[in-house]
Amino acid sequence: MSDLDPVKHYFQNLIEKYGGTPSAMDYNSANAQEARFEQLAKVIVPDKPYSVLDFGCGYGAMADWFRRSGYNFAHYYGYDIVEKSLEVGRKIYQGDEKISFHSSLNEIPVCDYAVASGVFNMKLEADYEEWTSYVIESLETMNKKTSCGFAVNFLTSYSDADRMAERPDLYYADPCRIFDYCRRHFSRNVALLHDYKIWDFTIIVRKEFD
Repeated sequence: MSDLDPVKHYFQNLIEKYGGTPSAMDYNSANAQEARFEQLAKVIVPDKPYSVLDFGCGYGAMADWFRRSGYNFAHYYGYDIVEKSLEVGRKIYQGDEKISFHSSLNEIPVCDYAVASGVFNMKLEADYEEWTSYVIESLETMNKKTSCGFAVNFLTSYSDADRMAERPDLYYADPCRIFDYCRRHFSRNVALLHDYKIWDFTIIVRKEFD
């Protein structure tokens, strides 16, 4: 995907308007945001210290959720293309040595796990197949940046047709297509979670069991 500026500007406006809140990440509510975090966290096996990359971290809401939910990470690396979101995150977690925010993936080492929540939902005017190619590229990146596994969520193409027609700016991914790509390219151990009462799904890729 050559031009992510429209998406960057979209979220730049939201973070400037709403600050460090779920609305800044375009979630309907904190409950909806955290319901998705709960599914993504299932990739983690917390039996030893681990590092986690939050791909498209926003202001770092998942770092706070991890801690409140008993996930004791060794280090949380937040990555985002919206510098204002990173600035808000750095202010919230100022002085926390276990949390850092980055605008370049080159600054982040290979982590045990990666998570991506809502990162691919807003395609705006991008062509569906062009956006799907960007999604695949990002999955490849998450695979390369992790040693144990990664998890990512999407709006589902099994949403009601009228709902999808009303929002052509959103990306409704095909769960079977994403699952098949991950299963063929990343690991024999891939889970598709599509049963948590929200119009999306979560893919979990576990590599430590291969």
